[in-house]
Amino acid sequence: MFAIVEIAGLQYKVEQDQKLFVNRLKGDKGGKVSFDKVLLTVNGAITVGAPAVNGITVEAEILDHVKADKVIIFKKKRRKGYKVKNGHRQSLTQIVITGITGFEAGAKKAAKKETVKGEVLSDNATVNFSEDHELNYHLKKNNLSQSKENRETLITLGKAVKVELEKNILTHEEVDAAIIKNIDQFKALNK
Repeated sequence: MFAIVEIAGLQYKVEQDQKLFVNRLKGDKGGKVSFDKVLLTVNGAITVGAPAVNGITVEAEILDHVKADKVIIFKKKRRKGYKVKNGHRQSLTQIVITGITGFEAGAKKAAKKETVKGEVLSDNATVNFSEDHELNYHLKKNNLSQSKENRETLITLGKAVKVELEKNILTHEEVDAAIIKNIDQFKALNK
């Protein structure tokens, strides 16, 4: 189980009991901090946020405030007598991840959502009746003309099948079966 979380403007992959250095955080040594901008979680299933996953928080404890190693910045322009030497030490906070919480609430919401919607289908398995190319695909597959009248007939047929099957989304197989069942309507238009 791990999560990708945004801490002080940077993204980190964190796990339980992991120690890491992050940009300086407010808080005293030994204090608790929590981060709610979780971008992705993996707990048996992958959950991607848009932009953040709801209900998931990462709990951490501040171990120490430290400074990173010195970085030397040296600038020189040859033949001009210009030399500048600077150094920088980044202020960091060492934290330990104490837990990733909120999976129980997220699992309950997901289970509730599945019971309401039933079977969840991918975009590739369903037919979008507002896209002409998908309608043309089904018409061509059944050796029918890809005319505007045939597309309109297929749209009205799709609405009728949705009402008949009590579904909001139809699969490709259901649309093909409806075309075969009502092929006479299309042939009457072609005459």
